[in-house]
Amino acid sequence: MNIPVSTNKFPELIKNFSPAWFAAVMGTGIFAVTSKYYAYYWLWLNNAAVFLWIINIIFFLVLIVPWTLRWLIFYDHALKDLKDPVKGQFYATLPIACLVMAADFLLLGSDYIGASLVMKIAQGLWIAGVVLSLGTAFIIPILNVLNKLTIEDINPAWFMPPVSLIVVPTAGAKLIPYWPQAFQRSLLILNYVSWGSGFFLFMLIAVICIYRFFVAPPLPGSLIPTIWIYLGPIGAGTMSILNLGSVSAPFLGSMVTPVLNLFALLYWCFGFWWLITAGVITIIYIHKKNLPYALSWWAFTFPLGAYTGATYLISIIVQSEAVRLFGFLCYWLLAFCWLMVFSHTIIHIIGPGTKGTIMSGDDTLQGRVSPKTQS
Repeated sequence: MNIPVSTNKFPELIKNFSPAWFAAVMGTGIFAVTSKYYAYYWLWLNNAAVFLWIINIIFFLVLIVPWTLRWLIFYDHALKDLKDPVKGQFYATLPIACLVMAADFLLLGSDYIGASLVMKIAQGLWIAGVVLSLGTAFIIPILNVLNKLTIEDINPAWFMPPVSLIVVPTAGAKLIPYWPQAFQRSLLILNYVSWGSGFFLFMLIAVICIYRFFVAPPLPGSLIPTIWIYLGPIGAGTMSILNLGSVSAPFLGSMVTPVLNLFALLYWCFGFWWLITAGVITIIYIHKKNLPYALSWWAFTFPLGAYTGATYLISIIVQSEAVRLFGFLCYWLLAFCWLMVFSHTIIHIIGPGTKGTIMSGDDTLQGRVSPKTQS
C-alpha cells in the first residue's frame, strides 16, 4: 500500500534518504580541522573550529539514524542505490565521515571532554571507518565490474571508495602510540596497506576518468562538482603520508621520515595543477549557467579542505611562509564554498517542491543521458 508523503513524512524520508548526505560531515569536519590549523594567523579561528566540530557531531548523529533505518526497513531501495554507478559511490562517504570525525576529536576534543574519552571515541570511530572503508573499497568496484555500464556512467565520484582507504592513516597514524604496544607494529602496517591500496586504486581510476573526459560527452552540470574529488586523494593522501612518516621511525628506522616527507611534497604538487584545472572548469560551467544545485555540491568542500590542510602541513615540512599563505588563501576559498553549499542545502531542504530530490540525491543524476540524446 502506498503511504501518502503528506501524512507519513518520516518513512518517506527514510526510503528516499541519499547515501551522499555524509559528504556534509566530511566537508564540515575538514573545515573544522583547517580552521584549527589556520588559527596560526587569526586566533579566533580556534572558536570557529570548535563550533564546526560541534555542528559536525550533530550532523553525524542526525544522519546516521535514517541511513541505518533505510537498510533495516527499505533494504531494496538501499541495495538499488548501492548498485547504481553514480549513487553507489557515495556510500563511501560514511566511512570517510567516521575517519574525519576521529581526526576532529583528536585535534579538538581534549580541551573539552578529556583526553581519555577523546581517545576512546576516536579509536571507535577509526575502527568503524576502517571496517566500512574496506567494505566499500571491495564491494563498490566489484559491482562496477559486474554491472553493465556505459562510458557516460564513469565520473570522478568513483574515486570515493579508494579515497576512504587513503584517509585511514590521517587519524590512524596518530592513534598508533595509544594502542597496546603488542599491536602497534601490526596497526602501522595496516595503515600502510590501506594507504597503498587506496593510492594505486586512485591512480588507476584517475586514468579511466580522464579518458572519459576526452572521448565521451561532457559531464552534466550536476556532476561537475565531482571533478574536485581529484583533490581529495591528493590532499588526504598527503596528510596521511606525513602522519605516517612522523610515527614510523621507531619501527622502520630514522630514514623513513625524510623519504616520506619528500614523497608527500611531490604528491601535494600535483594538487596545485588540479586545483587550477577544477577551478577553471567550474567557472566555465557557472558562466554557461549549467551548475544546478545538487548534493554533489558538497564535493566542493572535503577535497578542497583536504588539500588546504595538506598545504599547511607541507608548509611546516618545507618551512615556507609562502606555502602557508597559499594555504590560507585556499582556506578562505573553502570557507566560501562551505557557506555557499550549506546555505543552498538548507534552502533546498525547507523549500517547496525540493524535498524529494534533495533527500534522495536524484538531483545528482540529472543529465545522465546517452551520447545520442546530447544536443
